[in-house]
Amino acid sequence: MALKKHVHTLPLQSAEPAEAPLAWRMRPRELAEFAGQEHILGPGKLLRRAIEADRFMSLILYGPPGVGKTALAHLIAEKSRAHFVSLNAVTAGVADIRKVAQEAVEVRALSGRRTVLFIDEIHRFTRVQQDALLPDVERGAITLIGASTQNPFFAIIPALSSRSQIFEFKPLGHEHVRSLILRALADKERGLGNRPVTLTEDALELIIAQSNGDARRALNALELGVLSTPAGPDGAVLYDLSTAEESIQKRALAYDEDEHYDTISAFIKSMRGSDPDAALYWMAKMIYAGEDPLFIARRIAIAASEDVGNADPRALVVATAAYQTVERIGMPEGMIPLAQAAVYVAAAPKSNASYLGIKAALHDIEQGDVLAVPDHLKDAHYQGAQRLGRGKGYKYPHDFPGHHVAQDYLPQKREYYRPTEQGEEKRIKERLAGLKKKSQEERQ
Repeated sequence: MALKKHVHTLPLQSAEPAEAPLAWRMRPRELAEFAGQEHILGPGKLLRRAIEADRFMSLILYGPPGVGKTALAHLIAEKSRAHFVSLNAVTAGVADIRKVAQEAVEVRALSGRRTVLFIDEIHRFTRVQQDALLPDVERGAITLIGASTQNPFFAIIPALSSRSQIFEFKPLGHEHVRSLILRALADKERGLGNRPVTLTEDALELIIAQSNGDARRALNALELGVLSTPAGPDGAVLYDLSTAEESIQKRALAYDEDEHYDTISAFIKSMRGSDPDAALYWMAKMIYAGEDPLFIARRIAIAASEDVGNADPRALVVATAAYQTVERIGMPEGMIPLAQAAVYVAAAPKSNASYLGIKAALHDIEQGDVLAVPDHLKDAHYQGAQRLGRGKGYKYPHDFPGHHVAQDYLPQKREYYRPTEQGEEKRIKERLAGLKKKSQEERQ
Protein backbone atom coordinates (compact mmCIF):
# COMPACT_ATOMS: atom_id res chain seq x y z
CA MET A 1 0.00 0.00 0.00
CA ALA A 2 1.38 3.35 -1.02
CA LEU A 3 0.56 6.35 1.14
CA LYS A 4 0.36 9.89 -0.21
CA LYS A 5 -0.21 13.07 1.71
CA HIS A 6 -3.87 13.17 2.81
CA VAL A 7 -4.70 10.08 0.71
CA HIS A 8 -4.44 6.33 1.44
CA THR A 9 -4.32 4.36 -1.81
CA LEU A 10 -4.63 0.61 -2.26
CA PRO A 11 -3.39 -1.16 -5.40
CA LEU A 12 -5.70 -2.80 -7.91
CA GLN A 13 -6.40 -6.49 -7.27
CA SER A 14 -8.87 -8.89 -8.84
CA ALA A 15 -10.22 -11.25 -6.19
CA GLU A 16 -13.65 -10.63 -4.70
CA PRO A 17 -14.06 -10.35 -0.92
CA ALA A 18 -15.56 -13.14 1.13
CA GLU A 19 -19.27 -13.02 1.96
CA ALA A 20 -18.78 -12.68 5.71
CA PRO A 21 -18.84 -9.07 7.05
CA LEU A 22 -15.50 -7.31 6.99
CA ALA A 23 -15.50 -6.80 10.76
CA TRP A 24 -15.86 -10.54 11.25
CA ARG A 25 -13.18 -11.44 8.71
CA MET A 26 -10.70 -9.01 10.28
CA ARG A 27 -11.05 -10.33 13.83
CA PRO A 28 -7.61 -11.14 15.30
CA ARG A 29 -6.22 -14.64 14.86
CA GLU A 30 -3.36 -14.07 17.27
CA LEU A 31 -3.00 -12.03 20.44
CA ALA A 32 -0.34 -10.00 18.64
CA GLU A 33 -3.04 -8.81 16.20
CA PHE A 34 -5.31 -7.57 18.97
CA ALA A 35 -6.00 -3.84 18.77
CA GLY A 36 -5.94 -1.99 22.08
CA GLN A 37 -6.65 -3.50 25.52
CA GLU A 38 -2.93 -3.41 26.35
CA HIS A 39 -3.87 -3.03 30.02
CA ILE A 40 -5.11 -6.64 30.09
CA LEU A 41 -3.65 -8.24 26.95
CA GLY A 42 -0.23 -6.60 26.72
CA PRO A 43 2.91 -8.75 27.07
CA GLY A 44 3.18 -10.16 30.58
CA LYS A 45 -0.36 -9.22 31.61
CA LEU A 46 -2.38 -11.75 33.60
CA LEU A 47 -5.09 -12.44 31.03
CA ARG A 48 -2.61 -12.85 28.21
CA ARG A 49 -0.49 -15.27 30.26
CA ALA A 50 -3.59 -17.29 31.17
CA ILE A 51 -4.70 -17.55 27.54
CA GLU A 52 -1.23 -18.47 26.29
CA ALA A 53 -0.94 -21.17 28.95
CA ASP A 54 -4.55 -22.31 28.41
CA ARG A 55 -5.03 -22.08 32.18
CA PHE A 56 -7.76 -19.50 32.54
CA MET A 57 -10.76 -19.67 34.87
CA SER A 58 -14.26 -18.32 34.19
CA LEU A 59 -14.13 -14.85 32.67
CA ILE A 60 -16.51 -11.90 32.40
CA LEU A 61 -15.44 -9.48 29.66
CA TYR A 62 -17.29 -6.20 29.73
CA GLY A 63 -17.07 -2.94 27.85
CA PRO A 64 -18.72 -1.00 25.00
CA PRO A 65 -19.58 -2.63 21.66
CA GLY A 66 -16.92 -3.30 19.06
CA VAL A 67 -13.85 -3.36 21.30
CA GLY A 68 -12.91 -7.04 20.98
CA LYS A 69 -14.84 -9.01 23.62
CA THR A 70 -16.38 -11.51 21.21
CA ALA A 71 -13.22 -11.54 19.12
CA LEU A 72 -11.17 -12.54 22.15
CA ALA A 73 -13.63 -15.30 23.04
CA HIS A 74 -13.30 -16.79 19.56
CA LEU A 75 -9.53 -16.43 19.65
CA ILE A 76 -9.53 -18.37 22.91
CA ALA A 77 -11.72 -20.99 21.23
CA GLU A 78 -9.20 -21.39 18.42
CA LYS A 79 -6.20 -21.56 20.75
CA SER A 80 -7.62 -23.55 23.64
CA ARG A 81 -7.54 -27.33 23.83
CA ALA A 82 -10.97 -27.22 25.49
CA HIS A 83 -14.33 -28.17 24.01
CA PHE A 84 -15.83 -24.79 23.04
CA VAL A 85 -19.57 -24.01 22.96
CA SER A 86 -21.16 -20.66 22.11
CA LEU A 87 -24.60 -19.36 23.14
CA ASN A 88 -26.31 -16.02 22.66
CA ALA A 89 -28.22 -14.78 25.69
CA VAL A 90 -30.95 -13.31 23.52
CA THR A 91 -31.99 -16.68 22.06
CA ALA A 92 -30.73 -19.26 24.58
CA GLY A 93 -32.72 -20.51 27.54
CA VAL A 94 -32.33 -22.71 30.60
CA ALA A 95 -32.83 -25.84 28.49
CA ASP A 96 -29.83 -24.87 26.33
CA ILE A 97 -27.69 -24.35 29.43
CA ARG A 98 -28.61 -27.79 30.78
CA LYS A 99 -27.87 -29.37 27.42
CA VAL A 100 -24.39 -27.82 27.41
CA ALA A 101 -23.80 -28.99 30.99
CA GLN A 102 -24.74 -32.58 30.10
CA GLU A 103 -22.55 -32.46 27.02
CA ALA A 104 -19.68 -31.16 29.15
CA VAL A 105 -19.94 -34.20 31.43
CA GLU A 106 -19.82 -36.54 28.43
CA VAL A 107 -16.86 -34.75 26.81
CA ARG A 108 -14.94 -34.85 30.09
CA ALA A 109 -15.60 -38.58 30.47
CA LEU A 110 -14.61 -39.44 26.89
CA SER A 111 -11.64 -37.17 26.30
CA GLY A 112 -10.76 -35.53 29.60
CA ARG A 113 -11.24 -32.09 27.96
CA ARG A 114 -12.98 -29.32 29.78
CA THR A 115 -15.84 -27.32 28.22
CA VAL A 116 -15.65 -23.58 27.71
CA LEU A 117 -19.06 -21.94 27.32
CA PHE A 118 -19.12 -18.52 25.69
CA ILE A 119 -22.27 -16.47 26.30
CA ASP A 120 -22.55 -13.25 24.33
CA GLU A 121 -24.63 -10.47 25.91
CA ILE A 122 -24.75 -12.38 29.19
CA HIS A 123 -26.31 -9.37 30.93
CA ARG A 124 -29.53 -10.26 29.05
CA PHE A 125 -29.79 -13.52 30.99
CA THR A 126 -32.46 -13.42 33.68
CA ARG A 127 -31.61 -14.25 37.26
CA VAL A 128 -33.17 -17.69 36.76
CA GLN A 129 -30.94 -18.34 33.76
CA GLN A 130 -27.85 -17.12 35.60
CA ASP A 131 -28.77 -19.30 38.58
CA ALA A 132 -28.97 -22.28 36.22
CA LEU A 133 -25.36 -21.67 35.20
CA LEU A 134 -24.05 -21.38 38.72
CA PRO A 135 -23.79 -25.04 39.84
CA ASP A 136 -21.81 -26.15 36.79
CA VAL A 137 -19.51 -23.12 36.94
CA GLU A 138 -19.03 -23.59 40.67
CA ARG A 139 -17.99 -27.24 40.41
CA GLY A 140 -15.82 -26.62 37.35
CA ALA A 141 -17.90 -28.63 34.89
CA ILE A 142 -18.07 -25.53 32.69
CA THR A 143 -15.59 -22.70 32.29
CA LEU A 144 -17.68 -19.61 31.52
CA ILE A 145 -16.70 -16.72 29.25
CA GLY A 146 -19.37 -14.04 29.33
CA ALA A 147 -19.38 -10.87 27.22
CA SER A 148 -21.38 -7.88 28.41
CA THR A 149 -21.79 -4.21 27.57
CA GLN A 150 -23.02 -3.56 31.12
CA ASN A 151 -21.13 -3.43 34.38
CA PRO A 152 -21.19 -7.03 35.69
CA PHE A 153 -21.42 -5.81 39.26
CA PHE A 154 -24.89 -4.52 38.32
CA ALA A 155 -25.92 -6.95 35.59
CA ILE A 156 -24.56 -10.30 36.84
CA ILE A 157 -25.66 -12.01 40.04
CA PRO A 158 -22.99 -11.77 42.76
CA ALA A 159 -22.64 -15.54 43.08
CA LEU A 160 -21.68 -15.80 39.41
CA SER A 161 -19.49 -12.70 39.18
CA SER A 162 -17.59 -13.68 42.34
CA ARG A 163 -16.59 -16.98 40.69
CA SER A 164 -15.26 -15.23 37.60
CA GLN A 165 -12.34 -13.00 36.77
CA ILE A 166 -13.70 -9.69 35.50
CA PHE A 167 -11.85 -7.73 32.83
CA GLU A 168 -12.94 -4.35 31.54
CA PHE A 169 -12.43 -3.55 27.84
CA LYS A 170 -11.83 0.08 26.92
CA PRO A 171 -12.94 1.95 23.78
CA LEU A 172 -10.24 1.74 21.13
CA GLY A 173 -7.98 4.74 20.69
CA HIS A 174 -7.85 6.63 17.41
CA GLU A 175 -4.52 5.03 16.55
CA HIS A 176 -6.01 1.55 16.99
CA VAL A 177 -9.01 2.28 14.75
CA ARG A 178 -6.72 3.82 12.13
CA SER A 179 -4.49 0.75 12.16
CA LEU A 180 -7.48 -1.59 11.75
CA ILE A 181 -8.88 0.38 8.81
CA LEU A 182 -5.56 0.50 6.97
CA ARG A 183 -4.95 -3.19 7.66
CA ALA A 184 -8.40 -4.06 6.30
CA LEU A 185 -7.68 -2.07 3.15
CA ALA A 186 -4.35 -3.80 2.61
CA ASP A 187 -5.24 -7.38 3.58
CA LYS A 188 -5.79 -9.48 0.43
CA GLU A 189 -6.92 -12.59 2.27
CA ARG A 190 -9.46 -11.25 4.75
CA GLY A 191 -9.86 -7.59 3.93
CA LEU A 192 -10.42 -5.36 0.93
CA GLY A 193 -6.92 -5.70 -0.50
CA ASN A 194 -8.26 -7.29 -3.67
CA ARG A 195 -10.19 -4.13 -4.53
CA PRO A 196 -8.84 -0.81 -5.84
CA VAL A 197 -9.71 1.76 -3.15
CA THR A 198 -8.56 5.34 -2.65
CA LEU A 199 -9.38 6.53 0.87
CA THR A 200 -8.93 10.24 1.51
CA GLU A 201 -7.44 11.39 4.77
CA ASP A 202 -10.48 13.48 5.76
CA ALA A 203 -12.74 10.46 5.18
CA LEU A 204 -10.46 8.31 7.29
CA GLU A 205 -10.45 10.87 10.08
CA LEU A 206 -14.24 11.11 10.04
CA ILE A 207 -14.66 7.34 10.33
CA ILE A 208 -12.19 7.27 13.21
CA ALA A 209 -13.87 10.14 15.03
CA GLN A 210 -17.46 8.96 14.54
CA SER A 211 -16.78 5.34 15.43
CA ASN A 212 -16.15 6.34 19.06
CA GLY A 213 -13.67 3.55 19.61
CA ASP A 214 -15.97 0.90 18.09
CA ALA A 215 -13.95 -1.17 15.59
CA ARG A 216 -17.03 -2.96 14.26
CA ARG A 217 -18.73 0.33 13.46
CA ALA A 218 -15.63 1.68 11.74
CA LEU A 219 -15.12 -1.43 9.60
CA ASN A 220 -18.82 -1.64 8.73
CA ALA A 221 -18.74 1.97 7.53
CA LEU A 222 -15.62 1.27 5.49
CA GLU A 223 -17.10 -1.84 3.89
CA LEU A 224 -20.46 -0.19 3.14
CA GLY A 225 -18.81 2.76 1.41
CA VAL A 226 -16.44 0.59 -0.63
CA LEU A 227 -19.09 -1.90 -1.78
CA SER A 228 -21.74 0.73 -2.59
CA THR A 229 -19.58 3.25 -4.45
CA PRO A 230 -19.09 2.75 -8.19
CA ALA A 231 -15.52 2.62 -9.48
CA GLY A 232 -14.16 5.63 -11.33
CA PRO A 233 -12.59 5.75 -14.81
CA ASP A 234 -9.34 4.40 -13.37
CA GLY A 235 -11.16 1.37 -11.97
CA ALA A 236 -10.68 2.49 -8.36
CA VAL A 237 -13.31 3.34 -5.75
CA LEU A 238 -12.90 6.87 -4.41
CA TYR A 239 -13.85 6.83 -0.74
CA ASP A 240 -14.05 10.53 0.09
CA LEU A 241 -15.58 12.64 2.86
CA SER A 242 -19.12 12.55 1.45
CA THR A 243 -18.95 8.75 1.20
CA ALA A 244 -17.77 8.54 4.80
CA GLU A 245 -20.58 10.84 6.00
CA GLU A 246 -23.18 8.63 4.31
CA SER A 247 -21.60 5.39 5.52
CA ILE A 248 -20.92 6.21 9.17
CA GLN A 249 -24.25 8.02 9.75
CA LYS A 250 -25.23 9.44 13.10
CA ARG A 251 -24.89 7.06 16.00
CA ALA A 252 -27.50 6.57 18.64
CA LEU A 253 -25.70 7.21 21.91
CA ALA A 254 -25.13 4.11 24.01
CA TYR A 255 -26.67 4.99 27.35
CA ASP A 256 -27.57 2.03 29.54
CA GLU A 257 -28.15 1.97 33.30
CA ASP A 258 -24.44 1.78 34.00
CA GLU A 259 -23.72 4.76 31.75
CA HIS A 260 -26.58 6.69 33.35
CA TYR A 261 -25.01 6.47 36.80
CA ASP A 262 -21.49 7.15 35.54
CA THR A 263 -22.55 10.22 33.58
CA ILE A 264 -24.63 11.79 36.33
CA SER A 265 -21.72 11.15 38.71
CA ALA A 266 -19.36 12.97 36.35
CA PHE A 267 -21.87 15.83 36.04
CA ILE A 268 -22.22 16.28 39.80
CA LYS A 269 -18.48 16.06 40.40
CA SER A 270 -17.80 18.59 37.65
CA MET A 271 -20.13 21.13 39.29
CA ARG A 272 -18.56 20.39 42.67
CA GLY A 273 -15.11 20.80 41.14
CA SER A 274 -16.00 24.23 39.67
CA ASP A 275 -15.59 23.16 36.04
CA PRO A 276 -18.55 24.61 34.09
CA ASP A 277 -17.23 23.30 30.76
CA ALA A 278 -17.18 19.71 31.98
CA ALA A 279 -20.60 20.18 33.62
CA LEU A 280 -22.06 21.39 30.31
CA TYR A 281 -20.53 18.47 28.40
CA TRP A 282 -21.93 15.80 30.73
CA MET A 283 -25.28 17.57 30.74
CA ALA A 284 -25.28 17.62 26.94
CA LYS A 285 -24.59 13.88 26.91
CA MET A 286 -27.53 13.26 29.22
CA ILE A 287 -29.86 15.48 27.19
CA TYR A 288 -28.78 13.85 23.92
CA ALA A 289 -29.38 10.40 25.41
CA GLY A 290 -32.92 11.35 26.45
CA GLU A 291 -32.39 11.74 30.19
CA ASP A 292 -35.37 13.18 32.07
CA PRO A 293 -34.65 16.95 32.26
CA LEU A 294 -36.35 17.19 35.65
CA PHE A 295 -33.94 14.56 36.96
CA ILE A 296 -31.06 16.77 35.80
CA ALA A 297 -32.71 19.79 37.43
CA ARG A 298 -33.07 17.94 40.74
CA ARG A 299 -29.38 17.05 40.72
CA ILE A 300 -28.47 20.71 40.13
CA ALA A 301 -30.68 21.77 43.06
CA ILE A 302 -29.07 19.18 45.34
CA ALA A 303 -25.60 20.37 44.32
CA ALA A 304 -26.65 23.96 44.97
CA SER A 305 -27.33 23.07 48.61
CA GLU A 306 -24.81 20.31 49.24
CA ASP A 307 -21.77 21.82 47.52
CA VAL A 308 -22.44 25.56 47.38
CA GLY A 309 -24.67 26.11 50.38
CA ASN A 310 -24.37 29.45 52.10
CA ALA A 311 -21.19 30.34 50.25
CA ASP A 312 -23.70 31.62 47.68
CA PRO A 313 -27.32 31.18 48.81
CA ARG A 314 -28.51 32.43 45.41
CA ALA A 315 -27.36 29.15 43.82
CA LEU A 316 -30.35 27.33 45.27
CA VAL A 317 -32.67 30.11 44.05
CA VAL A 318 -31.27 29.79 40.52
CA ALA A 319 -31.48 25.96 40.62
CA THR A 320 -35.07 26.04 41.89
CA ALA A 321 -36.07 28.55 39.24
CA ALA A 322 -34.48 26.34 36.57
CA TYR A 323 -36.48 23.34 37.78
CA GLN A 324 -39.74 25.29 37.70
CA THR A 325 -38.99 26.74 34.28
CA VAL A 326 -38.17 23.35 32.75
CA GLU A 327 -41.31 21.91 34.32
CA ARG A 328 -43.43 24.63 32.68
CA ILE A 329 -41.85 25.03 29.24
CA GLY A 330 -40.40 21.56 28.62
CA MET A 331 -37.68 20.67 26.15
CA PRO A 332 -35.77 21.57 24.05
CA GLU A 333 -35.96 25.16 25.36
CA GLY A 334 -35.64 23.84 28.89
CA MET A 335 -31.99 23.03 28.30
CA ILE A 336 -31.21 26.77 28.41
CA PRO A 337 -32.20 27.35 32.08
CA LEU A 338 -30.64 23.98 32.91
CA ALA A 339 -27.36 25.13 31.41
CA GLN A 340 -27.60 28.48 33.21
CA ALA A 341 -28.18 26.81 36.55
CA ALA A 342 -25.43 24.22 36.07
CA VAL A 343 -22.92 26.92 35.11
CA TYR A 344 -23.97 29.07 38.08
CA VAL A 345 -23.52 26.20 40.54
CA ALA A 346 -20.20 25.17 38.98
CA ALA A 347 -18.82 28.73 39.06
CA ALA A 348 -20.09 29.57 42.57
CA PRO A 349 -17.86 29.49 45.67
CA LYS A 350 -18.17 26.18 47.46
CA SER A 351 -19.11 25.15 50.98
CA ASN A 352 -20.49 21.88 52.29
CA ALA A 353 -20.72 23.16 55.86
CA SER A 354 -24.51 22.87 56.02
CA TYR A 355 -24.38 19.36 54.58
CA LEU A 356 -21.72 18.26 57.06
CA GLY A 357 -23.63 19.91 59.87
CA ILE A 358 -26.87 18.01 59.33
CA LYS A 359 -24.95 14.75 58.87
CA ALA A 360 -23.17 15.28 62.17
CA ALA A 361 -26.42 16.06 63.99
CA LEU A 362 -28.12 12.98 62.50
CA HIS A 363 -25.14 10.86 63.52
CA ASP A 364 -25.50 11.94 67.15
CA ILE A 365 -29.19 11.08 67.16
CA GLU A 366 -28.61 7.73 65.44
CA GLN A 367 -26.10 6.91 68.17
CA GLY A 368 -28.77 7.46 70.83
CA ASP A 369 -27.69 10.96 71.83
CA VAL A 370 -31.25 12.32 72.00
CA LEU A 371 -31.66 15.56 73.92
CA ALA A 372 -34.86 16.68 75.59
CA VAL A 373 -36.33 20.02 74.55
CA PRO A 374 -35.71 22.61 77.32
CA ASP A 375 -38.89 23.88 78.99
CA HIS A 376 -38.42 27.48 77.84
CA LEU A 377 -38.38 26.31 74.17
CA LYS A 378 -41.46 24.07 74.41
CA ASP A 379 -44.76 24.97 72.77
CA ALA A 380 -46.74 27.33 75.01
CA HIS A 381 -49.63 28.09 72.66
CA TYR A 382 -52.28 25.89 74.24
CA GLN A 383 -54.46 26.13 77.31
CA GLY A 384 -52.72 24.88 80.38
CA ALA A 385 -49.21 25.18 78.95
CA GLN A 386 -48.20 27.75 81.53
CA ARG A 387 -49.32 25.46 84.35
CA LEU A 388 -46.85 22.89 82.98
CA GLY A 389 -44.07 25.44 82.80
CA ARG A 390 -44.02 25.40 79.02
CA GLY A 391 -42.24 28.44 77.59
CA LYS A 392 -41.33 29.80 81.00
CA GLY A 393 -38.23 31.96 80.82
CA TYR A 394 -38.21 32.21 77.03
CA LYS A 395 -36.72 35.47 75.76
CA TYR A 396 -38.21 36.82 72.53
CA PRO A 397 -35.15 37.97 70.50
CA HIS A 398 -37.00 40.79 68.73
CA ASP A 399 -37.56 42.49 72.09
CA PHE A 400 -33.82 43.01 72.51
CA PRO A 401 -31.22 45.24 70.85
CA GLY A 402 -29.96 43.81 67.59
CA HIS A 403 -32.81 41.27 67.71
CA HIS A 404 -30.61 38.92 69.71
CA VAL A 405 -30.29 37.87 73.31
CA ALA A 406 -28.12 35.34 75.13
CA GLN A 407 -30.19 32.18 75.50
CA ASP A 408 -29.61 28.41 75.42
CA TYR A 409 -31.25 26.57 72.54
CA LEU A 410 -29.73 23.18 73.41
CA PRO A 411 -29.49 21.60 76.86
CA GLN A 412 -25.88 20.73 76.02
CA LYS A 413 -23.42 22.73 73.98
CA ARG A 414 -22.98 21.35 70.41
CA GLU A 415 -21.28 22.61 67.27
CA TYR A 416 -22.51 21.26 63.95
CA TYR A 417 -22.39 24.19 61.57
CA ARG A 418 -18.86 25.40 60.94
CA PRO A 419 -18.91 28.17 58.34
CA THR A 420 -16.06 28.39 55.86
CA GLU A 421 -14.22 31.41 54.50
CA GLN A 422 -15.91 30.97 51.10
CA GLY A 423 -18.12 33.67 49.58
CA GLU A 424 -21.11 34.79 51.63
CA GLU A 425 -20.32 32.21 54.28
CA LYS A 426 -17.35 34.26 55.41
CA ARG A 427 -19.79 37.06 56.32
CA ILE A 428 -22.05 34.52 58.08
CA LYS A 429 -19.07 33.22 60.03
CA GLU A 430 -18.14 36.72 61.15
CA ARG A 431 -21.71 37.50 62.24
CA LEU A 432 -22.07 34.26 64.21
CA ALA A 433 -18.73 34.87 65.90
CA GLY A 434 -19.91 38.36 66.88
CA LEU A 435 -23.18 37.04 68.32
CA LYS A 436 -21.28 34.37 70.26
CA LYS A 437 -18.99 36.98 71.77
CA LYS A 438 -21.98 39.20 72.64
CA SER A 439 -23.75 36.28 74.36
CA GLN A 440 -20.66 35.52 76.42
CA GLU A 441 -20.45 39.12 77.55
CA GLU A 442 -24.15 39.20 78.48
CA ARG A 443 -23.76 36.09 80.61
CA GLN A 444 -20.84 37.54 82.57
